[in-house]
Amino acid sequence: MRKQLALLAVCLGYLMVIVDVTIVNVALSSIDRDLGGGIGALQWVLDAYTIVFAGLLLSAGSLGDRIGAKRCFNAGLIVFTVASALCALAPSVPALVGARLAQGVGAALLVPSSLSLLRAAYDQPSQRARAVGIWGGVAGVGAASGPVLGGVLVGLLGWRAVFVVNVPIGIVAFVLAARYLPNPRGSRADGFDPRGQVLGILSLTLLTLGLIDGGQEGWSSVMTIIPLVAFIGVAIAFVAVERTTQDAMLPLSLFRSRTFSGASFVGLAINLGFYGQLFAISLYFEHVRGFSALQTGLALLPEGVFVALGAVLSGRVTARTGPRLPMLIGLLCGAAGFAGLTVAGSQTSYAVLVAPLVAAGFGMAFTMPAATAAIIESAPARRAGIASGVLNASRQTGGAIGVALLGTLLAGSGFVPGLHVAMTISAAAFLLGAVATVLTVGRAGHDPGVHIMERHEFGFGTRIQRRPWGLSPRSDALAARRRT
Repeated sequence: MRKQLALLAVCLGYLMVIVDVTIVNVALSSIDRDLGGGIGALQWVLDAYTIVFAGLLLSAGSLGDRIGAKRCFNAGLIVFTVASALCALAPSVPALVGARLAQGVGAALLVPSSLSLLRAAYDQPSQRARAVGIWGGVAGVGAASGPVLGGVLVGLLGWRAVFVVNVPIGIVAFVLAARYLPNPRGSRADGFDPRGQVLGILSLTLLTLGLIDGGQEGWSSVMTIIPLVAFIGVAIAFVAVERTTQDAMLPLSLFRSRTFSGASFVGLAINLGFYGQLFAISLYFEHVRGFSALQTGLALLPEGVFVALGAVLSGRVTARTGPRLPMLIGLLCGAAGFAGLTVAGSQTSYAVLVAPLVAAGFGMAFTMPAATAAIIESAPARRAGIASGVLNASRQTGGAIGVALLGTLLAGSGFVPGLHVAMTISAAAFLLGAVATVLTVGRAGHDPGVHIMERHEFGFGTRIQRRPWGLSPRSDALAARRRT
């Protein structure tokens, strides 16, 4: 029972992070009417959160490894809950963006430590894979309920209510976490990397600024070119610092694992495509089709429901087959869904869009838990926090780029043509993720040439053994006979 309550605490913390994303998308038009600013301001309401989230995830993962995942998780719950209340009280766009920055800090503390706590609570890989599936499934419930809940709250109480909903969730999660979460010891061997931290956040901020300004000012504008050129220089400096710093927040040695590298890229690709799509489609329903916030939430419900279903099924399939197969299925399914959304127009029947929305939601959710499992199993146990931080940093970076880039297309000469290009880019991102999976993720979830996973079914569970690539049980037996 203690494990289940620990899992519930972790899931509630992650639930806040996901609900916040989907609820805010539905509330964007209402925020625009109340506070003003246009599409550019709305992009920053979303990206201020994701930039800080992505930029701090690596340091937060390292911090969790250093001082203990439970401390990090509890601190994240407090920061996120308080910041949500500040969002609800924001009198202007700058104040709202500032509170969203604080939410990003809380989310960064929460997410990597939650995965480290799952690893500590579930020591068997098959049980851990199922727990990660449940973790992803609960997040899927948040994604599914977010648009509808957001629509109801905006319609009845206004956009501020979508942030208030995080407060009771955060309080319950904190009570459960304090009592039932395991407390794995941290290691004080690792230090902090302030130069890498500053350069990482600065590079992502410059990229986002350049992409957003590209839609508002034009791609040839000085206001667009300067931040994009500066981004390249800062990104190069970031890599150089991480190569030479002893206590780097991004240990480049982790990328020696092909599975780790490929799964990290997939994390970026799925969030670029999915959250860019969610931003664009939400505005499409409200601006082009004239839907209310509640109608938009209901229109997105099929996608959200299959996000929940896909995450749960992915955990089960991953426990049986390893992450490669569910990753490929999810990425190809998602790409097909985004391609289907390119038919959306001002007069397109909603019934035509249901199947593409379902495919997009299911594809993203079926991919994410499997990619998470690949990351966790490919990294050393002592680096679990920083490894999960890398995956989630890549995902949030993808989300920030997706909202900035796809939102830029919507702000161009025409909303519907821009939407079609945006959905094409989302589909291409998922296809690139599928190619990366084929090239990097081993058939059993480990690096080709390094390990394979062998499973033995006993009717009540699965025991997973690691075995050097190319050796079978029979070859082991032959080797044993030779030794005797």
